[in-house]
Amino acid sequence: MNTRLALLSAVDPGVTESEIFRLALQHAMGELGALGGMIHLRGPMSALRLVSASGLPAVLTRPWEIIDQEGPLAPARALHQSRGVWIPPGPGEQPRSGAVSWPGTGLAAAPVFSGDRGIGALTLVTGGQGEPTVEQWGFLQAVIAWAEERMQQSPPPARPPREELSGDRLRQALQEVRVGSWDWNVETGELVWDEAALELYGTRPAEFTGRIENWMRIVHPDDLAPTLGAAEKALRDRTLFEAEYRVRRLDGTYGWTQARARATYNAQGEPVRMIGVGWESNESRSARDALSRALRHMSDGFLAVDDHWRITFLNLAAERMLGFSEEELFGCVLWELPSVRQVPDLEKHCREAAAAQQPAGFDMDTPDTGRRLHLRLVPGPDGLTLHFTDVTEIRRHEDERAAAERAAAERAARIAELTASLAKATTSRDVVDAVAQRVLPPFGATGLVVQAIEGDRAYNVGAVGYPAAFLDTINGRARVARDPVWDPISSGTPLFLSSRAEYAARYPELAARPPQAGKQAWAFMPLTVSGHTFGVCVVSFDRQRRLSDEERTLLTTTSALVAQALERARLYDAEHTRSQELQRSLLPSRLPELPACTAAARYLPAGQGMDVGGDWYDIIPLSGGQVALVVGDVMGHGLPEAATMGRLRTAVHTLADLELPPDEIMSHLNDIVGGMAEESYATCLYALYDSTTQICSVARAGHPPPAVVHPDGSVYIPELAPDPPLGAAEPPFETFEMTVPDGSLLVLYTDGLVESATREIDDGMAELARLLRAAHEGPGDMAADLERLCDTVTAGLLPAEHSTADDAALLIARLHALTDDNMASWLLPEDPRAAGQARRHIREQLHTWGLDDLTPTTELLASELVGNVVRHAKGPVRLRLLHGSELVCEVFDGSLTVPRIRRASETDEGGRGLQLVTALSRRWGTRYTATGKCIWTEQPLFGPEGPTGLPTDVLDLPFLDTEEFARDLDALTSGDQELPGPAPQ
Repeated sequence: MNTRLALLSAVDPGVTESEIFRLALQHAMGELGALGGMIHLRGPMSALRLVSASGLPAVLTRPWEIIDQEGPLAPARALHQSRGVWIPPGPGEQPRSGAVSWPGTGLAAAPVFSGDRGIGALTLVTGGQGEPTVEQWGFLQAVIAWAEERMQQSPPPARPPREELSGDRLRQALQEVRVGSWDWNVETGELVWDEAALELYGTRPAEFTGRIENWMRIVHPDDLAPTLGAAEKALRDRTLFEAEYRVRRLDGTYGWTQARARATYNAQGEPVRMIGVGWESNESRSARDALSRALRHMSDGFLAVDDHWRITFLNLAAERMLGFSEEELFGCVLWELPSVRQVPDLEKHCREAAAAQQPAGFDMDTPDTGRRLHLRLVPGPDGLTLHFTDVTEIRRHEDERAAAERAAAERAARIAELTASLAKATTSRDVVDAVAQRVLPPFGATGLVVQAIEGDRAYNVGAVGYPAAFLDTINGRARVARDPVWDPISSGTPLFLSSRAEYAARYPELAARPPQAGKQAWAFMPLTVSGHTFGVCVVSFDRQRRLSDEERTLLTTTSALVAQALERARLYDAEHTRSQELQRSLLPSRLPELPACTAAARYLPAGQGMDVGGDWYDIIPLSGGQVALVVGDVMGHGLPEAATMGRLRTAVHTLADLELPPDEIMSHLNDIVGGMAEESYATCLYALYDSTTQICSVARAGHPPPAVVHPDGSVYIPELAPDPPLGAAEPPFETFEMTVPDGSLLVLYTDGLVESATREIDDGMAELARLLRAAHEGPGDMAADLERLCDTVTAGLLPAEHSTADDAALLIARLHALTDDNMASWLLPEDPRAAGQARRHIREQLHTWGLDDLTPTTELLASELVGNVVRHAKGPVRLRLLHGSELVCEVFDGSLTVPRIRRASETDEGGRGLQLVTALSRRWGTRYTATGKCIWTEQPLFGPEGPTGLPTDVLDLPFLDTEEFARDLDALTSGDQELPGPAPQ
């Protein structure tokens, strides 16, 4: 036995590990003539930690304190290769530790085991003899074996082992990290730490002096110089300062921390302050170590390069792909490797990814192996990572699947196109068109007929490629026992006939039908939804055609899609028809012909596929030469909105008949909309035009303002403040009044006419004004023809070729003023003389107008109305006559009391006056004015009259004696007083 080994054998068991390492290094150095030695053991962070050194100064051993066990250094190689290695000195064979040269002729390292597991390495710095001999390697192995045996017999370490975090414990530790902030005055050396920084850097508040020396004292000696160097570089280069180093805790142990900071500079460019943060990084280092181990042994190739394309890390799979070991590849430039140079465009792709700082990936074929790899390149802050995955089998399976699916892909594309077209189809016609465009061309078909069952007959829904005469013969065909249309419907299975001969053999009684249609082959497919067959789809060919099994399957699948779409379209057609009927019933069937205005209107429903809307318009004749013009829009589409529109239109009619001011009408409508159970909103514009004053009063709620076209062609759109719609507004509503000259156009519309997804409402209103001006200035008298003007406006704002998402309403009215010679007005005294004076005024004015036949009736009406005012109301009293399409008699007073008609008994002395007014006039009513009220009556200018000029139905009143009436009227007339002049109009 070797003498040194004998001495080691004499060492008592139970000595500490540090003593075992010291003895092993001394005898190994002595036997091999080495200059020095080190022992590294695996630590808990995937690193080899220096646990013992002999014969080497600290300046050399410091970089070796922690080395990567997967790295290229001698201890790591020996451990990784499980054998002794000798490495001559050279670049990359030692940590980057500074300018100190490494002594000796090389490094000899041998692994240390604990059982079958490698736990470290013993490394010697060889002297002048160079690589150890076989005998020396044997001695070295014997010394290591002695150390392994004694290590198993040594007592456990005095300090607790470092905990290796993983899983939930690691995530919890990462969440508990506290971040401390600090502020360093570079010029003065003053240092500010917050509470978290004091805790992080193991300093009690009482011991903190606020100087940079506080920080220098707690940094591990080995980390102080590089950390300061990093700070100086960041200050010099004006870059971000990032460093990781160890600091001393309060218990005297060292822990890893990270810091990040940025400096500020004065006007001269000199650094003034550095402000940053720091946090504990022990747990994150453990996580990185775990990731490093996973990358090292993953099945895919993984390597990293620095900014100069030198390899800094690669795993075992990458070594096998590149054909060299990690020791041979570490520090090599990637492009210098033969296996890399043989891959086309690899360098180009890598450099492009690095320049763009964007991940990239592509497949590449490796030379001589026939393997295909997918390379993923990911730029990072310290270089580039390359991830190689062998996708040879994956790509082969993909090619096989692609070949197997190639035929099915076309079929799926056809079905997808048809499905998309059918999804957009809303009507039955749309469904037929979609089938004709998407099904007939791929099969070379030339004809299509879709029929639906109603009762025991089949009716045409749509057809393509057939003569009209033939379609008439099959439309409404009754059910028969043997028929190519009814058989698939009855059986629920498709029927395919490839020739006329096959058709005639199956249906001899119908052999004359194919020549009439001009077809040679057919596919009859039943249309079934939820087990119910409601029709048939016939695809035909103008030549003999035997469909393959795949084609028949595709057509059968297609028929199922067509059935679903057609059933949905038929429901839509039915609902749309009902909705349109409801919409038409809710809108005016025709506009009234009034002396105050002539009008034309249009309602344009939303585009195809949209439900009915809630837009409406109306013209309501009122008393005293007044007319109400209304337009509104219930927000939304559908039957509920259309029903709401009908309710609002009825409400507007009711409120208008009460002759309320526009703002009060809007308030009542707002209450109605707000009281609806569902959340409903509506916009509305109510315009009240008085032909006697030419004043138009407008109230609105969330609706676009009206447009006024003056007789000279100028267009005026008032700028009104925006207001909320009905249901969200808060009364009172504002009333806007404007004077409208005789013959002007008042244009009312909804937002659907001027606003769309591609046009703002202001732009649409400007376009409306332009169209109205152009119509006035254009050739001919288009503005005079309101129907043509409506068509021009709607065509200009809503072209037929553009589908719209909202319905629109347009109302154009030409306003007519009542001239002064057709109006007469007088003030009356507030005493019994008023009735006689009223009759005198009426006789004279009606004689002037040539309406003498209406004098008795009008006198009687005026006497009754004026008498009631004198008896029950208060002044001032005013009488007005209006001569238009009818004769209007109005009596104004200062009272707000409204007369009520009641039924009088035979013994009552009063109560018959209003019955008489009702009988004598076509209609009568009351409206409030600014100073009181007005009671008015209307009489037709021409009508059946009795001998006294009274309507014949009045002559039959039981309490009226016509002869006595004439005598009394003359007596009343004889007592009339001299009349004052006419009152102002």
